[in-house]
Amino acid sequence: MGQLAWLGIGAAGYDRTMLVLRVVLTTVVLAGMTIAAPHTADANRLIDAALRDDAALKRLEYLCYQIGNRLSGTPALDRAVQWSVEQMKAVGLENVRTIPVQVPKWVRGRESAEMLEPARKPLFMLGLGGSVATPAGGVTADVVAVSTFDELEKLGRARVEGKIVLYDAPFVTYSETVAYRGNGASRAAHLGAVAALVRSVTPRSLRDPHTGAMNYAAGEPKIPTAAVSVEDAMWIHKLTAAGERVRVHLEMEAHFEPDVESADVMGEIVGSTRPDEVVVMGGHLDSWDVGQGAHDDGGGIMAALGAAALIKQLGLHPARTIRVVFWVNEENGARGGAAYRAWAGDQVAKHVAAIEMDGGAEKPVGFDLAAGARQARGSAGDQAGAAIPEALMGKAKTIGALLKRIDATSVVPGNGETDIGPLMDAGVPAFGLRTVMTHYFDYHHSQADTFDKIVPDDFRRCMAAMAVMSYGLADWPGAR
Repeated sequence: MGQLAWLGIGAAGYDRTMLVLRVVLTTVVLAGMTIAAPHTADANRLIDAALRDDAALKRLEYLCYQIGNRLSGTPALDRAVQWSVEQMKAVGLENVRTIPVQVPKWVRGRESAEMLEPARKPLFMLGLGGSVATPAGGVTADVVAVSTFDELEKLGRARVEGKIVLYDAPFVTYSETVAYRGNGASRAAHLGAVAALVRSVTPRSLRDPHTGAMNYAAGEPKIPTAAVSVEDAMWIHKLTAAGERVRVHLEMEAHFEPDVESADVMGEIVGSTRPDEVVVMGGHLDSWDVGQGAHDDGGGIMAALGAAALIKQLGLHPARTIRVVFWVNEENGARGGAAYRAWAGDQVAKHVAAIEMDGGAEKPVGFDLAAGARQARGSAGDQAGAAIPEALMGKAKTIGALLKRIDATSVVPGNGETDIGPLMDAGVPAFGLRTVMTHYFDYHHSQADTFDKIVPDDFRRCMAAMAVMSYGLADWPGAR
């Protein structure tokens, strides 16, 4: 107070001066963080509720153990669709409905691979989604092993024709390494190969092969292709590098049957004052036909549903509608996302944001954000978006700051997830929940993607992040 006296402010004016200072400082802070003050309490309530919630975990456990893996076109996915409708109604969502989607039906059938020379031993393998079958009786051929496409090209047709090509490409990043799974068969077929084997796209392995989608290039022969375990790929490669003849027998019954009807599942918390404006969030209901689809993407859809359930339970009434969607056919066609975009029609212009969780249910670190139409697509389907408006990034960071308690405040430019890609193309801002991903690719698309790999507290933090971000975006004051 001595300094105030020196400035000519007496004791009687001290309280008035401090009040003015507080008002000025508060105004300055809120000018940059419009939502933080009025929503901090709500965010903390959502986080508290999420961290003690068991209901969402129980739903995820049921999905994994009672329904299991859910490949498009299977009875298991049909059961999952009906069960999801029931769960959305049970937690009190409004306007619960399904959106019909015609999905592909790829059938794995029986499959096996065996090394015949220099030693006779079965190989750990999984056919890649979309592969054709081998001829009746299988394919038997010598193996040529490469680590890169450049190595394959240097071999040339003379050394590849009639052989099985093995891609032993070590995991670098998913987006970089998955190119061998996606494009390897056609690159090998172009040089006359009769089949292709791909080292599983994972940084760690306990001889557990990882499946996933592949694509045939137009104009190239379609040859059967499968993933083998990391250990088997390295073993074969070492043998061929030492000059050994490696001969493998591959049998696959994989084939497509006619498309079948499935459905996206949708439910809402209708907005209190701007119900026609929508924040959509969710993940994909389908999975590959191995494991239980726990991290990919049972955790994502159950966290989204759990987040909406908590918003309802706490009596929060966001201004805008929060719409939860479980998309189908993300893994081998992405038709669910396209069907939702078509269903939304002109109303897509009213979508404020789209949020998807499809990176596993490990500890969340925050969100990435993409805005505007996708400009480029990488070999893994990664999509580069347009520049993010400063106001949008500021809004996202302000809401993200409310997740400081669970150390998930990061908001960075990103690429957009597959299911919300069509919305992104229409100009909808796209948010992807990001996790530490320490073990995600250990389990990804394998028999090991099971409920026991879910860490309950990490899953609860993901649910908290989805709840706070969706509610914050839906209740953001003022114009979109």
